[in-house]
Amino acid sequence: MPLRDFPVKVWLNGQVLDGSAARIAPDDRGLLLGDGVFETLAVRDGVPLRVAAHLDRLTRSCEALDLPLPYSRTRLSEALAQVTLANRLEHGALRLTVTRGSAPRSLRPPAEQRPTVLISAAASAAGTPEPATAVIAQTVRRNEHSPLSRIKSLNYLDGVLAQIEAARRGADDALLLNTAGFVAEATMANVFVVLDQRVVTPRPEDGVLPGIMRAAVIDATGAEEAPISPSDLAAASEVFLSNVSGVVPIVRIDGEAVGDGRPGPVWRGLGGLILGRDRP
Repeated sequence: MPLRDFPVKVWLNGQVLDGSAARIAPDDRGLLLGDGVFETLAVRDGVPLRVAAHLDRLTRSCEALDLPLPYSRTRLSEALAQVTLANRLEHGALRLTVTRGSAPRSLRPPAEQRPTVLISAAASAAGTPEPATAVIAQTVRRNEHSPLSRIKSLNYLDGVLAQIEAARRGADDALLLNTAGFVAEATMANVFVVLDQRVVTPRPEDGVLPGIMRAAVIDATGAEEAPISPSDLAAASEVFLSNVSGVVPIVRIDGEAVGDGRPGPVWRGLGGLILGRDRP
């Protein structure tokens, strides 16, 4: 379910503004260096989902970058609700972005940091995700040794390149292998496979960003974490991807059918998660 940008109200550094009036400084390190992190939260029936889990991960990401978070969890929760209400957003997503803010030109962060915090919104159509196709990316690999593989940093160029490759090869998404040749994740989602009636997902040490929806799917299915090879993808009876937008079945990989080429029973059993009914 693709998200659609629309004329929005945004929350920028403590204020709700028209999106057209919001301004990010030209020397902001998020713009110049990708120095920042973000979270994307699903909104269903006008309610942001899994807020606590997202703020937990945002806090960990900021700590990993030694990036101060200038607002409390309570203030950020209120701001997310404000943006949802201001945009009359029933179904879609919120993006919470934190950058290190304006600074003189240098890779080294300044001694005094003034982070930029932005919350924006996008709408999407309600409903169950459509089956999708994928390819195994040949142009880029996930670096499982980098600490950036475990946080949502502003640098998503691996995913951008893999999406370009997927489009050129006529697929909806791309699956990224790590440097050891095991499956890490898709460009914007975690990967699950069903092998011999076992649900399996790559381990964090394989270069996986521990997704919020990934945790919900693990809880719902009892999935185990284990290395997944390209041959496992070929042998799987089901493959599906999870992110905050839902759980998407993959029916073809590199032109070959996954299982019988249709969404399978494990995916169908996740309907509550797909529609956002698992609400903390």
